[in-house]
Amino acid sequence: MTADQRPDPDRLLDRVHAEEARARRGKLKIFFGASAGVGKTCAMLGEARQQAAKGVDVVIGSVETHGRAETQRMADGLPALPARELVQRHRVLREFDLDGALKRRPELILMDELAHSNVAGSRHAKRWQDIDELLAAGIDVYSTVNVQHLESLNDVISGITGIRVWETVPDKVFDSADEVVLVDLPPDELLQRLQAGKVYLPHQAERAIRNFFRKGNLIALRELALRRTADRVDDEMLQYRREQAVAPVWQTRDSLLACVGTGGAGERIVRTTARIASRLEAPWHAVYVETPALQRLSDSERHRVLRLLKLAEELGASTAVLAGSEAAAAVVDYARTHNLAKIVVGRDRARRWRPPYRSFAERLGQAAPEVDVIQVAGGAAAGAAQRAAGNARLRHPRTFDEWPAYGKAAAACAVTGMASALLLPIASLPGSALVLLLGVVLVGARAGRGPALLAAVLVVALLALLVGAPHAAPAGDLHYPTTAAVMLVVGLIAGQLTAASRYQAKVARRRERRISALYQMSRDLSAALLPEEIARIGTRFVVAEFGARAAFLLTDDKNRLQPALPAANGLPAIDMAIAQWALDHQEAAGPGSHTLVGSPLLYLPLKAPMRARGVLALEVQDADRLLIPEQQRLLDTFASLIAIALERVHYVAIAQETTVQMASERLRNSVLAALSHDLRTPLGVLVGLAEAISGSPPPPADRQAEIARALKEEALRVSSQVNNLLEMARLQSGPVELNRQWLPLDQVVGGALQTLQWAFREHRIKVSLGENLPLVNIDPVLLERVVYNLLENTVKFTPAGSSVEVGAQVGETSIAIWVADNGPGLPKGREEIIFKKFERGRPADASQGVGLGLAICRAIVEAHGGEIRAENRPSGGARFIFTLPREIPPAPTESEPERAQPLP
Repeated sequence: MTADQRPDPDRLLDRVHAEEARARRGKLKIFFGASAGVGKTCAMLGEARQQAAKGVDVVIGSVETHGRAETQRMADGLPALPARELVQRHRVLREFDLDGALKRRPELILMDELAHSNVAGSRHAKRWQDIDELLAAGIDVYSTVNVQHLESLNDVISGITGIRVWETVPDKVFDSADEVVLVDLPPDELLQRLQAGKVYLPHQAERAIRNFFRKGNLIALRELALRRTADRVDDEMLQYRREQAVAPVWQTRDSLLACVGTGGAGERIVRTTARIASRLEAPWHAVYVETPALQRLSDSERHRVLRLLKLAEELGASTAVLAGSEAAAAVVDYARTHNLAKIVVGRDRARRWRPPYRSFAERLGQAAPEVDVIQVAGGAAAGAAQRAAGNARLRHPRTFDEWPAYGKAAAACAVTGMASALLLPIASLPGSALVLLLGVVLVGARAGRGPALLAAVLVVALLALLVGAPHAAPAGDLHYPTTAAVMLVVGLIAGQLTAASRYQAKVARRRERRISALYQMSRDLSAALLPEEIARIGTRFVVAEFGARAAFLLTDDKNRLQPALPAANGLPAIDMAIAQWALDHQEAAGPGSHTLVGSPLLYLPLKAPMRARGVLALEVQDADRLLIPEQQRLLDTFASLIAIALERVHYVAIAQETTVQMASERLRNSVLAALSHDLRTPLGVLVGLAEAISGSPPPPADRQAEIARALKEEALRVSSQVNNLLEMARLQSGPVELNRQWLPLDQVVGGALQTLQWAFREHRIKVSLGENLPLVNIDPVLLERVVYNLLENTVKFTPAGSSVEVGAQVGETSIAIWVADNGPGLPKGREEIIFKKFERGRPADASQGVGLGLAICRAIVEAHGGEIRAENRPSGGARFIFTLPREIPPAPTESEPERAQPLP
C-alpha cells in the first residue's frame, strides 16, 4: 500500500470511538415498504421467529395486525409485553409500556409502526423516541415504516396522492438504522390483496382503493421507496470505501464530475454536464483546482471561474474549490473520495511547440484508469477566450507588484558574486561556483519561482566573469557549460518547491483560521444567555472573517423583526420589507443570491431546527467573495450556529418562565384551596342564621325581613365565589375526571335554573331547547356548573328587566348550547380574554366576582371534548356558545326510560 492509500490515522481513531459507542447501543433494523399491505409486519415477524428459534429472547412490544388473520397467526406464540392503559377523555387507551420493556430487558423487541404518535401522557410524543431509548439501553429493535412517513418526502408524496400524512419520522432516524430491509410488492398484486380483504376490512378497502390506493399512486410510491433505499445503500458503500481506504472508483451508479478551469469552455462544460446528469438522473459535482501556477490569475479571471461554480450550483451540482500542486491528482483524489465514475473536461488546445505535452484528459486517464473521461469541445469562441485569458495573465499587473522580490534576488546575486570573487584566490574556481550555487538555492527558498530563475541567470553570467578572472582555472577544467546548466536547473527546482510549499502553507493557514474561528465562535455562543450577547458575538465574527458590517434582526413574539443591537456606524439603511421577505420565504436576498441582487445588503435568514429566528443584514465589500463555495459554507455555518444559539436562549427563557409559572400556580391553588375551605363553614352559618331570622316567631317586620333576605343573598353570592375558587383549584390539580352519564340537556338546564332562581326575579328567562334533542354523554354535575356560571354571568352584567335565552341546536357531529342576553354586550376585543382566570369583561367592583366563572366553564367544556366561545349579537347583547360532541347513545333498557321528562 502506497503512502497515498494509507488510511488517515485520525479517521481510524474516530472510527474506533464510533464503533465503541455503537457496540454499547442496540441494533435497529427497519422493514421498509412503499405502502401499507406490502408485508412489512409479516416480514418482521418472520425474521423475529427465526431469531427466536436460535435462542434469542424476542418480545413483542407493539404489533398492529389491523384485523389480518395471517399477521395474527405469525404473532401467535411470541411473548408480548402487557400494554399500559391510559385514560383520555374518559376512554381507556392501550399504549406501549416503555418502563416495562426496560425492566424486562429482552434481547430483541418488535416495535411496529415507527412513525406512530403516542397517546398524550406518555413519556415521549413519538414511538421512534421510545425506540431510541431502547437502543440506548442496549436492546435490539425491529420496526416498520412506509415511505410516505419519511419527513423529507412528506410534501412530495402529498403532492402525488393528494393526502397529507401527519405522522412522520425524521430522516436521521431512518439513515442511522443499522439495517434497512426493503419489502416490495408489485402494485397489481397489492391491489389484489386489498380487494381480497387482506389489507383492510372490506368497507375500508373499498374507500382506500378510491382514494390512496390508486395504481398510479402505488407506482410512484414504489419508485420513491426504491430510490430512497438505493440512496441509503450508496451512502453505506461510500462509508465503507472511506473506512477501508479504497482508492479505485466503483462504478455502481452514474455520477459525474465537471472540471472547471480558466479556459473558455468552462460554461459549456458546466451546461453539458448538467444535461447529461439530467438525462441519467444522476448526481454531479463541479470543482475548480487552484494550483500555485493559477495564483497569478487576474481578478476578472478568478471571478469568472467563481461565477461558473455558482452556475453549476444553481443547476444542481455540489461545488468545491480544490487546492493542490497538480490539478489532475487533485481531481482524481476528489473523484475517488466521492466515487464519481465520469469526469467531464474541456478539450485542450494543441501545443505544437511542446511535442511531449500530455492533455489534461490523458493525465486523468493515466492516474485513474477506472474512470470514464468525457471531453467537451470548446469551439472557436472558447479558443479565442482561452487565448485572451492567457494574454491577460501575461499582462497581469500583479507581476509588477513582485518587482521588490526580483530586486532582492539581484542584490543577493551581487552579494554572492562579490563573496565568490573574494574567495577565488583561496578556494579556487570550483569553491566560488559553489558559493554562487548556494545563493541561487537561498533565493529560490525565500523568494519563489520567478526570482529564483532570475538569480540562476545572473549567477550563470557571474560564473562567466569568474571563468575569465586571472586567478581562475582554465574553463575546460571547470566544465563551465555543465556547471551553468546545473545552476539553472537548481534554481528552477528550488523556486518551484518554494512556490508549492508556500501555496500549501497558505491554504493550510486559511483552513486553520476558518476552523479556529468557528471553534471560538461556538465556544462563545455556548456561554451566551441573551440575544443581544449573541448578536455582539456574531457581529465580531463577521467583521473578523468577512471584513463586513452586519446587523441582526430578531423575531419577537408576533414573528416581527426587531433590531437586536443599534445599527453599526456606516451601515446602509436596512430595508425591512426585504428582510421580512427573506424571513417569510427562508431564502437569502441581495448580492450573491437569486433575489434583489441590486440591494446594497445581503439578507440571510437565521434558520434554526424549529423555525427561523431572525435575519442577518450583511454589507459585503466584495460580493464575488461569496461565490467561493468555501466562503458560502462558512457563512451558512455561521448563520446556523447563530440561529441555534438564539433558539437555545429562547427555550431556556421559556423553561424558566414555565418553572416560575408552575410554582406560582401551585402556590396560588394552595392558597385558594385553604382560603375557600376556611370560608365555607362561616358562610353556611350565615345562610342558616338568615333563614332562622325569617322563620322565627314572631314574624319579623318588613325591614327586618328585607335585611335577612339581603343577608342570605349576599352569603349565597359569596358562597358561589368560594365554590368557584374550590372548583378552579380542583380542575387545575390534575386531569379532570368525568363521571359521564347519558342524560337529556333539559335536565341539566333545569337544575341550573332551579339553583339560580333567586337571581332571576328581575330578569325574563326563555328556554328553547326543542323537543328532539338527543341524549348527551356528560358529567351532569360539572355541566350544570357550566350552565349555572353562564346564567349567573348574565345576571351580574345585564340591567334589571333584561331577557335571557337558553337554547340548543343539533349539528352533524356536535350539539351547540348557548346562553344569550340583550344587555350591553362584551367590550370589543375581550371576547377571548374573559375566559382567562381572574379576568372580567370590564372594570367592576368586587360585588361582580373575581373572574373565575368563565375559566371554569372552559376547563369543563374542554374536558368533555368541546369548545366554548363568546360573541356580541348583531341585535345587541352577548351570546356564550359551547359545543359538545354528538355521540350515539346506547339502546334503552326496559328498566330505564328512553328520555327524562322535559322541563315543566
